[in-house]
Amino acid sequence: MSNYNARVRRGRKTKFLINRFDTKRVRLVVFRSNVNITAQVVKKSEKGDIVLVSCSTLDKALKSKLKGTKVNQAELVGKKLAELAIKQGITEVAFDRSGYKYHGRVEAIASGAREAGLII
Repeated sequence: MSNYNARVRRGRKTKFLINRFDTKRVRLVVFRSNVNITAQVVKKSEKGDIVLVSCSTLDKALKSKLKGTKVNQAELVGKKLAELAIKQGITEVAFDRSGYKYHGRVEAIASGAREAGLII
């Protein structure tokens, strides 16, 4: 099994568990590439998932503030996402790390969101 297939398998398992046991919460989904990181708050729907809030290192409003390491940038993305989610009235989310290890940039997004007021 390749690393990609293993990550996708872990991601499916996490999504299944969140949808089965934590139906009231929306998901905070993380996508990580080699250069950028993206986070979205997603709500389950009958026709598919609906993106409520999203934030990325590619956002024009955030790009001027991004300095330092990728971990520092991920923490800023988490804080910005939490601010946008709280404005929408979302206070509790289930953290969907998409099969990535809870380490480095993925952990930084979660800690940034917690610092800004989201309950994970």
